[in-house]
Amino acid sequence: MSFTTVFQHTSKFPTAQGSIGRSKLYGMCLLTGCLIFSGVALAHDGKDAKESGTLSGERVISGTVEEIRGEQAKVDTGEAQPRYLPMNLRKEKGLPALKKGDRVDITVNDQNLIVDVHLEGEESHHRTVHGVLTQPLATGHEKAVIQSKEGEEETHPIRPLARSKVASIPVGAEAIFLIDEMDQIVDVTFENAAEVDKIKNPEKKKSPLKGNFKQVSGILKEPLRDNKVSVQQDGKKEQQYEVRSIIQDKFKNLSSGQEVVLFVDEENKVTDVSFIEKE
Repeated sequence: MSFTTVFQHTSKFPTAQGSIGRSKLYGMCLLTGCLIFSGVALAHDGKDAKESGTLSGERVISGTVEEIRGEQAKVDTGEAQPRYLPMNLRKEKGLPALKKGDRVDITVNDQNLIVDVHLEGEESHHRTVHGVLTQPLATGHEKAVIQSKEGEEETHPIRPLARSKVASIPVGAEAIFLIDEMDQIVDVTFENAAEVDKIKNPEKKKSPLKGNFKQVSGILKEPLRDNKVSVQQDGKKEQQYEVRSIIQDKFKNLSSGQEVVLFVDEENKVTDVSFIEKE
């Protein structure tokens, strides 16, 4: 049985008052102080996300494009304030640009952030992946490595508006990831209530910010080989570090003698690298 499901959206989107109800948001304190975790809801009560083609807390708002202002479309949705849609949401998918008078369906998540935009009657192809993050996100939270329930690993870019939400998912917690037509993660939710409790477990690491990593500055002595690199710091013995798969592409063009700064996480693995291009 496959745990990766492909969806085809048509004009039959649920409305804001439709069948997709809001799920409860879960807020918790974490990390010695009070780090508030919010905005990651659960799967539909009594329903799997694959039945509706959306994740819990998502809803679709219909509206009319009133005008185009540079790189944004102003949309009247009947709400107190108009919605402003970035034009690049459609441009990067190769879809026609919005124009005045277009009727659109805007999918927003439980944080009221835009997940997708389509013209009425326009098809979209989304799929969900039931799985876990296999490692903390690299600096910038631009990509994620997911292992599905079938044991297959997938690497996906993360849309900017979804990055903080994906970074809030602890490594190893079971979640449902919504993937769009560009193979990007556009939303995420916990698989069930039991997974929410895992964020209280200090062993379940969430993706840290760049400032939380140890920095190792030195000369690259041995390029990437067998997922490892060797670096020599000034006046110190050469050290070897394992490089997480999510950033190994950054090392492919680096050679011996290159000055680098490695960002090393709590497992002593390289999660990002900075370097100066050779002339």
